Amino acid sequence: MPILRFLVPYLGYLFSSFIKLTTRLTTVRGEIRSNLRRNDQRFIYAFWHQRQVFFTVSHRGDPMSMLISKSVDGEMIAETIRRCCGVASVRGSSSRGASDAVRGLIKALRSGLDLGITPDGPKGPKEEIKEGIMYLAQKLGVPILPVTNAQSNRMILKGTWDQFQIPMPFGRSVVVYGEPISVGPLDSLIVKAAELKLSLDAITREAEALVA
Repeated sequence: MPILRFLVPYLGYLFSSFIKLTTRLTTVRGEIRSNLRRNDQRFIYAFWHQRQVFFTVSHRGDPMSMLISKSVDGEMIAETIRRCCGVASVRGSSSRGASDAVRGLIKALRSGLDLGITPDGPKGPKEEIKEGIMYLAQKLGVPILPVTNAQSNRMILKGTWDQFQIPMPFGRSVVVYGEPISVGPLDSLIVKAAELKLSLDAITREAEALVA
């Protein structure tokens, strides 16, 4: 419905602001990101699709550009992220507008922005790495920064392909960073994708234990 697509970004902004005000946030190994920034090193955030909502809270105002699908839902998500975080979006996926998306991401990176990608999105399989993010890191020569989050109070949409998570107010939350992963010119994308999955799985387990 057009009216719903119009309202969702505004409601999302209000909801994100309320969560930010009512959630106690802890960051683990935030110095990893700080060190990259201190060295003027651009990077690609990688996080599971199911956990993207809380990043509108924890990374509000971050100088980054997100890869969002070209679907109708993607349009709402892109506008919501813009209003919540001031974050620009590049539209496309592996199945729609892939070449345009790559060009847009390269342009964003060269303008001084970091990138944000959900390597199992937009349609799954859940928590499985698609090689696109590895190819992009290899082509651009920038590291991938694994990051995740977890909340003590949240809603899990069990009917969605990834059991999408929506943070709820008055809880504890944690953001956890992993060590950067570099993809060299001669590296196997399959091997590096497995390395990224191991990292994301490990920090996600860590995050869940911290809010249990």
